[in-house]
Amino acid sequence: MAFENPTREQIKDILQNSMNIAVVGLSDKPDRVSYMVSEAMQAKGYTIIPVNPNADTILGQKSYASLKDIPVQVDIVNVFRRSEYTPPVAEEAVAIGAKTLWLQLGIASEEAAAIAVSGGLQVIMDRCIKVEDSILLPGGKPKT
Repeated sequence: MAFENPTREQIKDILQNSMNIAVVGLSDKPDRVSYMVSEAMQAKGYTIIPVNPNADTILGQKSYASLKDIPVQVDIVNVFRRSEYTPPVAEEAVAIGAKTLWLQLGIASEEAAAIAVSGGLQVIMDRCIKVEDSILLPGGKPKT
């Protein structure tokens, strides 16, 4: 059966119930899409956890070499890597107990989705987290 993204209502629930977003492939260059999207999500109240082995800090946050190095619970693993590099990311997301694997706009991998789903994660592919958040939570995250 072909992969289908969750419904908009399910995506809204994912965003509302998530705080920590590990961003795999987050660039430290402000002109990169990964940086701009993550900066916008940070401004909306999410905690951005950079995953980039080549940077010490990004957006004022400590950067980690891999998902397994992150010392806190990760809600969403947001991926800015080419599709062919996503299955190992999915495996790491399962291993750390993340709740959702989110492959950014233009990124899709049936293999990564299957790994994540079999590990109990929700999966969203080929969608921009910033766009979805802006549409579904225009007033920002509800205060908990």
